[in-house]
Amino acid sequence: MRTYDNPVIPGFHPDPSVCRVGQDYYLVCSSFEYFPGVPLFHSRDLVHWRQIGNVLDRPGQLRMPDDLPASAGVHAPTIRYHEGRFHVITTSVGGCGNILVTADRPEGPWSDPVLIDLPGIDPDLAWDDDGTCWCAVAGVGLARIDPVTGKVLEGPIEVWSGTGMRDPEAPHLYRVGDWWYLLLAEGGTAHGHSVSVARARSPRGPYEPAPDNPVLSHRGTDLPVQCTGHADLVQAEDGTWWMVLLGTRPGGYFPEFHVLGRETFLVPVEWVDGWPKAGPVRERHPAPAAWHPLPPEPARDDFDGSVLAPCWISPRSRPDGSWSLDRRPGWLTLTATGDSLDRPGHTLVGRRQQHPDCRTAARVDAGSARAGLSVRMDEAHHYDLEIHGGTASVIARIGPVRQRIAEHAVPPGPLVLRVDIRTSDVPPPTVTAAGGRAPGLRAGGPDAVAFAVESPEGTVRLAELDGRYLSTQVATGFTGRVIGMYVTQGSAAFDWFAHEAGSA
Repeated sequence: MRTYDNPVIPGFHPDPSVCRVGQDYYLVCSSFEYFPGVPLFHSRDLVHWRQIGNVLDRPGQLRMPDDLPASAGVHAPTIRYHEGRFHVITTSVGGCGNILVTADRPEGPWSDPVLIDLPGIDPDLAWDDDGTCWCAVAGVGLARIDPVTGKVLEGPIEVWSGTGMRDPEAPHLYRVGDWWYLLLAEGGTAHGHSVSVARARSPRGPYEPAPDNPVLSHRGTDLPVQCTGHADLVQAEDGTWWMVLLGTRPGGYFPEFHVLGRETFLVPVEWVDGWPKAGPVRERHPAPAAWHPLPPEPARDDFDGSVLAPCWISPRSRPDGSWSLDRRPGWLTLTATGDSLDRPGHTLVGRRQQHPDCRTAARVDAGSARAGLSVRMDEAHHYDLEIHGGTASVIARIGPVRQRIAEHAVPPGPLVLRVDIRTSDVPPPTVTAAGGRAPGLRAGGPDAVAFAVESPEGTVRLAELDGRYLSTQVATGFTGRVIGMYVTQGSAAFDWFAHEAGSA
């Protein structure tokens, strides 16, 4: 039997929403404070996904001020296809609120945003048979809107706010047969996260909840995937139903830590007595009938094109003067816009860490600049491998503490900077018969982050740091790790960047 592995989109890709157009599936995720916003993926089988762009890829569509807090920004997009046009609706938290953009083709160009005059977050779109457009928001409020102007024509009206658990959010409304189904998340986005559902004969209600709510939750289990929720349903071309949802993969000793953020998982759905049933979400499931493997995403970017690949993101903005592929052909040249990674406004171009065990390397010609590689959660939580003035340094910023961990003299000229991340094999503490702890053992973190520099003189390993301090449990927030190239003084050029699974 053919199977697929979860997550289907690994790394910091939370709050997935999906739609099908013929044999093609399109999926979007939250991007929070990163630009460009709303990564967009394409698949022919729901398992193999390739990023084909970002929905909010122009400053005119998405402006985030430098003082925007980490984990604000773009939350919980919904993608839908209606009458030959793609629609993505989302919330700009700390910005203008709920916005809607449209496109004839998923690759874009996407329109400038239309502001939806409706409070709340996590907006959804659904159309009735007569063309009425409904927008649901967390809470759960439902409004009839004009998607062209953003005007609210009716409501919002309260419909169904879940089973009583905290934070009813991520509503999605579907017409299936003679019923309207309202799917939502509740219980918070951490270990209590759950998926619940209700149905009604009309979008306005009244809604009856499923007798077995929640229809999916991993709360209180020891399953390797946790925090499951924020789901969206899709029917495949063969009539089967599937659910995309977010989850985490915690590691290390109690209380466990997850470092990649919330990832996108896929689970089959069965309809029993008129209700969708899903889960549990396992690391391996029987595959959908359609099977269209895609060529793997290149592990290495040689910066030979005229535009950056869609996987590259930057905190809050990426000013034109901060980067160039033309200044030195075949290299990505970065120019400092701020003098510290500890404050917003700096120049960093990175990509999401997608593998628990991974190797990342980049070749840099720093010249007289201050430049390097950063493993980042936010401005207060990052590890940096930095080149400046003939010295390579490892710097750790953890909350209010910033410390230079190691340094070593390096020769001038291009150098290869390496970050090797491996999951921890440190066992939990052993309790002796007398009740004490065995010496030399400590609680294990999720992984170790090691830094090295390669030059014609050889390889120098500078430091290895505990990865728990770059986890959601320490840094808080909704994002995961991003590994990026940065410059905080002058200009530096990067010849290539590689990120692949495996550990050194």
